[in-house]
Amino acid sequence: MTDLLSWLPPAPVAPRGTLLLLPGRGEHPFVYERFGRRLAADGYVVHALGTTPEDDAEAVLARAADAAGADPAVPVVLVGSDTGALQALHTAAAADPGLPVEGIVVAGAAPTGAGTGPLSGSGSGPVTDTDADTDNATEADLGWDGELAARTACPTHRARLTEDARFVRGRLTAPVPGHLLTDVRPAAPALILHGEADPVTPPEQARELAARLPRATLGVVHDGLHDVLNDASHRTAAAVLVLWLERLRADPGLSPILTIEQGAAL
Repeated sequence: MTDLLSWLPPAPVAPRGTLLLLPGRGEHPFVYERFGRRLAADGYVVHALGTTPEDDAEAVLARAADAAGADPAVPVVLVGSDTGALQALHTAAAADPGLPVEGIVVAGAAPTGAGTGPLSGSGSGPVTDTDADTDNATEADLGWDGELAARTACPTHRARLTEDARFVRGRLTAPVPGHLLTDVRPAAPALILHGEADPVTPPEQARELAARLPRATLGVVHDGLHDVLNDASHRTAAAVLVLWLERLRADPGLSPILTIEQGAAL
């Protein structure tokens, strides 16, 4: 399996920043080809890392620093989906001067607390190693059609996952590693993107996270499912991410660049 995939801005566009993408359960870097190409077209260097949910912050930092290189285009932003979203938070909180993380994107974070959604079994608390046997039944009952229905409504991405021999089916209900369940509050600005109809992680978890973090922007995708970067509204999610990145580039305090003064909200 590929350990790293990169997408670069087309010449002669100067890089506007570096995105280090951490995949979630069952995923691998190539799952984010569409995302990587789109953000690269907007001028951002995108590196999708072959991390696994078991990797701790130290291991993720080492791989991220290696991918970014000695002189990455700034700002450097960690982008994570599912367990990768939790890893992005923990990695940013670890603070390594060798990799100055200036922003975090938390997309469809894996469940970490009570009320973890119908796919996690009882819904009474986080899935841990101790109740993995109980959740095996849930995983088996979910089936491939059920997993696709939980992940994405995008027909193109559904077809891609179905035909992808490297994608590991059934991992969506696998236990979230214990080291990712602890609360961390990195100081870097964070963009939290979450599907309103996510059956894996309740949107309330995203709202609570946004309330805890010192500089968080929360975007809830109407009718969105768990794989928010690869869902039916993936263009909107990417557009919001680019808007947020442009604000971060202009001012770490995220001052607005444009305000809609008349007409419907975007």
